[in-house]
Amino acid sequence: MPIVERYIFRVAFVAFLTSLLVLTAIIWMTQALREVDLMIGKGQTILIFLNLTLLTVPSLLMILAPVALMIAVLYTLNRLNGDSELIVMGAAGTSPGRLLKPFIVLIAIVMMLTGLLSLWAMPNSFRAIRDLVTKIRADVLTRIVREGQFIALEQGFIFHYRERGAGGSLRGIFIQDRRDGAKVNTYISESGATVDEGGQNYLILDKGVIQRQERGQRAPAMVQFEKYAIDLAQFGSEGPEAPHKPRERYTSELLKAKAQDAKGAVTLGRLKAELHDRISAPLYALALGLIGFAALAHPRTTRQGRGMAVIGAVLAAAALRIAGFGAIALVGRNPRLWFVIYLVVAIAAAAALVAIFQPRWWQALKAKTAALFARRAASEPQSQGAPA
Repeated sequence: MPIVERYIFRVAFVAFLTSLLVLTAIIWMTQALREVDLMIGKGQTILIFLNLTLLTVPSLLMILAPVALMIAVLYTLNRLNGDSELIVMGAAGTSPGRLLKPFIVLIAIVMMLTGLLSLWAMPNSFRAIRDLVTKIRADVLTRIVREGQFIALEQGFIFHYRERGAGGSLRGIFIQDRRDGAKVNTYISESGATVDEGGQNYLILDKGVIQRQERGQRAPAMVQFEKYAIDLAQFGSEGPEAPHKPRERYTSELLKAKAQDAKGAVTLGRLKAELHDRISAPLYALALGLIGFAALAHPRTTRQGRGMAVIGAVLAAAALRIAGFGAIALVGRNPRLWFVIYLVVAIAAAAALVAIFQPRWWQALKAKTAALFARRAASEPQSQGAPA
């Protein structure tokens, strides 16, 4: 790589890292503030708090990395133009393709980073968050819930115990589960304790009775038991046997997803949408990088404002992300339209390439679009003032 290209790459790379760190820190702090209740209300340590909040970083980086890339491209080109370096390069015959080379290297690095995050790091982090939340729920049962109090662990789930026994056991346990609108389950046992089996946390009830009251039936069903296990992983999910959410599934699981894997709100469309969203994530780095380059790649004098070009790039990036979210929602309803996710990114990248390598075509297209809107704006007052 020539000296000039290495210089451009170095400036852009430093700007990318700075933007990514600043954006991630800001968003992470806003997310972390939501989890302060872990230490205040649930009595968890600062290590648990940091562990849970840091596990959200991969998902943040996946979204913010393409944005930070576009900011870095805009900053680098604006700096080169402000120092007249871009004008000198243009006068020396530097083509847009050659100027794009160091940015392409940076775009490739960000695409690999984003792909690693979306395909591997993000699903693993969401799995870890699910497991950690389960352990926190177990800690709430054994350490935080006080004797004699009725505590709502979540909407429709009430927990109570009379006193604490030896070895951390609980005595006089009462549990009422109203989360299923069709029935109410009430558990009463003499004692119980939480155990960890194979990485899963359970509340083991000893010598008790289960009362099941079905809607529309007067007499409840009574079941006596010597031991009964309640899976604590059900808390915070959609039901006692709720499957993993699409974002919590490994990419290999999504690749093999079939109709029978979809349960409840987790439809096959949502699984396919999640899969293609992960695969297409690196393409947003390519599209946003090209959009930023197209906005400021061509030299401008001090009289030619760069502000409108930057604003246009930001609006184009926002429109691309909104269109991408819309495409994901569309695939969630109809998995056969999976190609729309890639089509949206491909159109944005192609438009940016036209603006870079065929600026005359792009200017002509912009002029025709502006003239069309101008004619419509001029015709509206006339139509409004015409007699009925």
